[in-house]
Amino acid sequence: MTTFVLIPGAGGNAGYWDRLVAELDRRGHEAIAVDIEQDDPALGLPEYARIVEQAIGDREGVVLVAQSLGGFTAPMVTTPVRMIVLLNAMVPLPGETPGDWWDATGSGAARREADLAAGREPEFDMDTHFLHDLDDDARAELFAGPPPRDIAEPMWSQPCDFTRWPDALHVLVGSDDRFFPVEFQRRVAKDRLGLDAELIPGGHLVAVANPALVADKLIEYAAG
Repeated sequence: MTTFVLIPGAGGNAGYWDRLVAELDRRGHEAIAVDIEQDDPALGLPEYARIVEQAIGDREGVVLVAQSLGGFTAPMVTTPVRMIVLLNAMVPLPGETPGDWWDATGSGAARREADLAAGREPEFDMDTHFLHDLDDDARAELFAGPPPRDIAEPMWSQPCDFTRWPDALHVLVGSDDRFFPVEFQRRVAKDRLGLDAELIPGGHLVAVANPALVADKLIEYAAG
């Protein structure tokens, strides 16, 4: 049995992981979805990391999974883990702030370019960029929980305080992610981590749209 500790993206809602938790549980593994109240201005990146460490506790051999903005929390976790899996995640450099990441990586330009190439409007739209591959059941489950949280301002200007990424690291990318397009994620993973991203069918919220396949891939990483 492997313990997977799941760090959510923007807003910090643990409910994002509900479908994946169920799939991992069904396969005999422990899955802990971390909830981070990112609308609390008293909390920032160091506090996010401490919340994750509390969730890990004294467990050993944990696989840490970070979605989207959770990529800024994962490297700041000081509790030893077996590996980190970045899932459609922001990949910071040491000392980089979340606010600086967008321009430094060219994220917005990459998204607009991909939208125009696909004949989509280039302005961000929740349905177009986040929900496009979710069926009715997945949407209903996603919105059944607490409403999305706004993110308190202080976090955006806080540096990601770590020295280097660990060697045990995987980058998993939804091949139809419209928010962080696949070629953009591939470039960032190669430039910043020296890694090839692995593709999985799905968009930015792939753990909601395709939780069984994400679970299988995480278990494969853990077994390896």
